[in-house]
Amino acid sequence: MKNFDVAAIVSGGASGLGEATTRALAARGAAVTILDLNEERGRALATELGGHTTFVRTDVTDEASVQAAVTEATGKDRPLRIAVSCAGIGAGQRTVGRNGEPHDLGAFMKVLTVNLVGTFNVLRLAGAAMSQTEPGEDGERGVVVNTASIAAFDGQIGQLAYSASKGGVVGMTLPAARDLSTVGIRVCTIAPGLVDTPLLAGLPEEARAALSAGIPFPKRLGRPSDFAELALAIVENGYLNGEVIRMDGALRMAPR
Repeated sequence: MKNFDVAAIVSGGASGLGEATTRALAARGAAVTILDLNEERGRALATELGGHTTFVRTDVTDEASVQAAVTEATGKDRPLRIAVSCAGIGAGQRTVGRNGEPHDLGAFMKVLTVNLVGTFNVLRLAGAAMSQTEPGEDGERGVVVNTASIAAFDGQIGQLAYSASKGGVVGMTLPAARDLSTVGIRVCTIAPGLVDTPLLAGLPEEARAALSAGIPFPKRLGRPSDFAELALAIVENGYLNGEVIRMDGALRMAPR
């Protein structure tokens, strides 16, 4: 396996998909900067992994906060070449509720701000930093991997805000790849299905089994390590660019 002798940032890097990606990158020799709001988990993970892994408390929706984390990552003894965005939140609310009440505008805006604007914020600031590095093979300076969801395509009842935010991430992928092609930076997006993250871990076993049964194959929830493996495969495959990859066991979600 190729050793990643580069710097990397992972937003939402202290738990779930982000934690798995942080661990996978560190295991391959990358100097990883963990961006997360959870200071306790972030510092504990950085201490556990040791080496060149560091933590910066980061709000992905705040320009100065993300810039500080990117600056820390670029200050390491190797170029920043990898950025993986995993920070995100969910929400469940219908456009018009059962009693006729409209979807809360503040809740909609919050989900879009974190999931879509936050992803763009990391993309643009990491991209700017990567653009200043010396190009490698084929002129490549770096790769950005964003996280969408199959809800971008198969949004269920009550997922309007979440689906819209993830649909936005999908929609950014190709134009971002085209924009950044001039400086040798690739952009891809992973759209996971049902992954066994802390959110699903709190469900009763019966509910988890029912979710797994609806997945064509393999009949199990996705693992965060599945996501991490795919993210690293994107990093390694220099011809993957401008693509959204579903990682869902062939699942197509029903309305509810």
